[in-house]
Amino acid sequence: MTAARSRGAERRAEIVRAALEVIAERGYRGASLGAVAERVGLSQQGLLHYFPTKDALLVAVLAERNQWDTGSAAREGWRLDLLASLVEYNAMRPGVVQTFSALLGESVTEDHPARDFFTRRYAQVRGEMAELLRAEFGDRLPGGLTPEEAAPLLTAVMDGLQYQWLLDPESVDMAGAFRAFLKLLGAR
Repeated sequence: MTAARSRGAERRAEIVRAALEVIAERGYRGASLGAVAERVGLSQQGLLHYFPTKDALLVAVLAERNQWDTGSAAREGWRLDLLASLVEYNAMRPGVVQTFSALLGESVTEDHPARDFFTRRYAQVRGEMAELLRAEFGDRLPGGLTPEEAAPLLTAVMDGLQYQWLLDPESVDMAGAFRAFLKLLGAR
């Protein structure tokens, strides 16, 4: 990689981090390219050199967050203990979880630029969770559900705990509640 390309990649990463912060503070609709540009010391026109639209920047933010969460699991495959570790890790970064949750909530509207991203992401996550559950339990979980039936429930528990924890972190032990859910599943 050339020095110029490397500097460009570093600048893009800096912009994505700043966008993540601004979106966490103001939500996607309240976040402006100007606010992101100001945070990284660029003009809005300078920011557009790296990301030609607000939607392009949003997709980069979501892809980066997704990469943080799936890192080694994407290469090695998910396991229940890795999911528990991810929940614990998320409890240490409320700003990132808040941004993801806010964008997810906003994305349910028809015209939201992140709708396609989340739709594809959830289809992928449900598939990965079904594979994980099949590897752990075989074709039936202890309660009789198939991995495909349980996968959306597992995903819902993870995301639902995030919302409860964000609203009342003193009362909701996200990591502890997820470990209790794994016991309920009958995980080893």
